[in-house]
Amino acid sequence: MAIIRTGSAQWSGGIKDGKGAISTESGALSAYPYGFASRFENQKGSNPEELLGAAHAACFTMALSLILGEAGLTATDLQTSAKVSLEKKEAGYEITAVDLTLVGTVPGATPEQFAELAGKAKANCPLSKVIRAAISLDASLKG
Repeated sequence: MAIIRTGSAQWSGGIKDGKGAISTESGALSAYPYGFASRFENQKGSNPEELLGAAHAACFTMALSLILGEAGLTATDLQTSAKVSLEKKEAGYEITAVDLTLVGTVPGATPEQFAELAGKAKANCPLSKVIRAAISLDASLKG
């Protein structure tokens, strides 16, 4: 049985002068503004790439928690950021890379074991599987 989650977007106007709103089924985002300026000109508002980054960071971190548990380890803290690269190509804009940066505190883990388990999480998180762009990972263990 599939688990279905819904996000939605509304838009009105042209590409540069138009305005949009992003909402999630959970209500975490409710008509949150986005538009050309917030996507391409660093203006206030959200954009699809930062939302993808947040979703990928969350998915990866949860997958790592599962994999750590299977190895008999429990993280006291995992901090992940995802930097999403959007580039103009001949056929239009394309997400070309996602750079994950992870800093974790995992009692009992060695740096080598942590890197191996983080790599498994990167390869197996559902969002990593759906993203065709190159996905890098920089994982470091604290403590």
